[in-house]
Amino acid sequence: MSDMIERFQNMLDGGQDSAMLRFSLGNALATDGQLEAAVPHLQRALDLDGGYSAAWKLLAKTLVELERPESALSTCEHGIRVATEKGDLQAAKEMEVYAKRARKQQAATDGPADGAGGA
Repeated sequence: MSDMIERFQNMLDGGQDSAMLRFSLGNALATDGQLEAAVPHLQRALDLDGGYSAAWKLLAKTLVELERPESALSTCEHGIRVATEKGDLQAAKEMEVYAKRARKQQAATDGPADGAGGA
């Protein structure tokens, strides 16, 4: 996977920049477990193309995995709107699942009602 990351990074360093390149680099980094590094590339992909539902979906998933429920929920809400408007119902459905996970994370950080905390 690092070969792919290096190739995409070289393209970016060489002056190429596009939503697709940023998404591809973010996806490669996330797949490689480099979630923090993936986030700015996914955000940049959305700056370049706000209608890129796959980028919204991957950013939402990444933020859930990083346990950033507020950012994940915000991303899901926006991404679901975008995907629904484009007719990308599968992406919208997947982001609804990520939103549900983010709400669970949020509830856990607000303090579990049953007293069963995680350590």
